[in-house]
Amino acid sequence: MRAIWKGAVSFGLVSVPVKLYSATESHDVSFRQVHASDGGRIKYQRVCSIDGEEVAYSEIAKGFETEDGEMVVLTDDDLAELPSTSSREIAVEKFVPADQIDPLLFEKSYYLEPEKTGAKPYALLRQALLDADRMAVVTVALRQRTTVAVLRVRETDAGDVIVLQTLMWPDEIRTPDFSVNLEDIGEVKDSEVKMATMLVETLAGDFDPADFEDDYADAVHALVRTKIEGGEIQRTPTSTKSSGEVVDLLAALQRSVDAAKKARGEDTDAAPAAKTTSKKTTAKAPATKAAPKKTAAKKAAAKKPAKKAG
Repeated sequence: MRAIWKGAVSFGLVSVPVKLYSATESHDVSFRQVHASDGGRIKYQRVCSIDGEEVAYSEIAKGFETEDGEMVVLTDDDLAELPSTSSREIAVEKFVPADQIDPLLFEKSYYLEPEKTGAKPYALLRQALLDADRMAVVTVALRQRTTVAVLRVRETDAGDVIVLQTLMWPDEIRTPDFSVNLEDIGEVKDSEVKMATMLVETLAGDFDPADFEDDYADAVHALVRTKIEGGEIQRTPTSTKSSGEVVDLLAALQRSVDAAKKARGEDTDAAPAAKTTSKKTTAKAPATKAAPKKTAAKKAAAKKPAKKAG
């Protein structure tokens, strides 16, 4: 992991120099909008909704839309006057009971790693949070904006680590626009409550995230692999990654040879035949079988003298 922020946790007269790491990463499946016939990516122009003209990046500004639809344009000078901070301090405001923080407020999570000089105060703060069963409410400047966060201890395979979790502002929590009126539901019978309690006890257990899998993402990846192995892949001029097969390397080498011949004014008529062979091989050879060929190629290259490698 790479540290995204460096600073210090301060509580009282104690200062703990720390590094901040993102504790989570998204593995959500994302798709691109492409042209169905050739796989080309769809581009979108920056067009003004009033005059219909395409707008250059240099002419784009930030605007704030009011409730009645009016637009207030903000200049760089206006934005420079907004309150911002570059403080490198995580200031502890108070220690509160853990059950007072609604999980709905949690937003982004980060791991705190102590610098070598802050190992001991880090351990003291961690133990104090555990013994008190409390969270530390802190203020911290991230991306030049001050936000409220909490510090808590999380047990990991690497040991107990202090986690910083930013909180959403109170006005960002929505209030449901519906109500559940128990009077309209009618009387709940004791037998029904007893049966519901039995169901809860039957399904009771400990939570383990490993018990759940993202079957949608797994299915998408399996589908993509099947299409690659079957040769159902679109090669576009902007393609930068190969499917991992040896035939892709051969095709790349063939294109390099063609380019070199073209630069010297030589005939490149043999290129189409090589490409046709490459496509047929792609349709027959699964990607999973390409790995041994790569390994053999590496071993062969290691045995040859350097003067013959060219």
